[in-house]
Amino acid sequence: MRAIVTTARTSIRIAMGFALLIFAGCATQTTDQVPIDVEPPIVVDTTDPADIPKPPPLPPVAIVLTGGQDAYADVAAELARQFEENVVYDLSDKSVPAISVFRSINDSKSAAVLAIGLNAAQSSVAMSDVPVVFSQVFNHQDHDLVNGNSRGVAALAPLKAQLKVWKKIDPTLTRVGLIIGGGHDDLMAEAEIAAADLDLELHVEIANSDQETLYLFRRMVRDIEGFWMFPDNRILSARVLKQMLDEANHLQVPVVVPNEFMLSMGAAISISTVASDIAETIVSIVRRIQAGEIDKVPPITHLSEIQVKTNDDVLANQTVAKTADAQ
Repeated sequence: MRAIVTTARTSIRIAMGFALLIFAGCATQTTDQVPIDVEPPIVVDTTDPADIPKPPPLPPVAIVLTGGQDAYADVAAELARQFEENVVYDLSDKSVPAISVFRSINDSKSAAVLAIGLNAAQSSVAMSDVPVVFSQVFNHQDHDLVNGNSRGVAALAPLKAQLKVWKKIDPTLTRVGLIIGGGHDDLMAEAEIAAADLDLELHVEIANSDQETLYLFRRMVRDIEGFWMFPDNRILSARVLKQMLDEANHLQVPVVVPNEFMLSMGAAISISTVASDIAETIVSIVRRIQAGEIDKVPPITHLSEIQVKTNDDVLANQTVAKTADAQ
């Protein structure tokens, strides 16, 4: 497997145009105009670096994990590097009840709780006295995790960046399928805009169970050239996931997944989040909270980077099949 890391940061270019002003006066004689070369002024930055205000030190925080999974642990490690004063709590450690964990947090100097994973987010929003920033949660709306004292970080890598790198890997891609559970209207709108910008047809279906997902997938898969899988565990199960990947490979339809561990199950491409990007995004939210501006922070803050890994064997087989079909 090979890995590609790319950044979907937006750079803003400001173009300034200068108008040439020509002044004409009344005269009885014509004179030749000789162009004069004017050297641009030399601008010297006299700002003393010592005069540039530095951001205040980051406050102490509590980092709360749902469990010890690598995806959670990687984000926790990046956060620990960013926040000099931190205490890490793992809610999967049943020797310390969650209520005791949050009693300790609420009695500490922690200015925010950084919750990683659904269980940590639910417990933090319910029991923390200080603001909560959660991450690694896809169906946050089902659990009312966003309120006046909490904000979240997107669970998915930037959608347009995902489609762009997919098209780079497979320039012939034109029709993409997607099945998701209800409650993600904003996400669907973002996906549809991203697809339209890249001249892709996006076929979207809403499912209410894993069995309905399989049914919709079987109806859809023969009419698409790639399937885009989102981590909606309400409508996916291990059994259905395996069936979908098996059938997609049988029909030579590549599946893009949000987790690299699914490559070994037959997925063609994984496009996932980057732990350091999640941590940096959380830092930016905490700074806004530190400045008393939590009300100006969006409910869910988007990420900027993606990590791409490919299953070269699967892609090679699908390329051969596609070439044979074209002939």
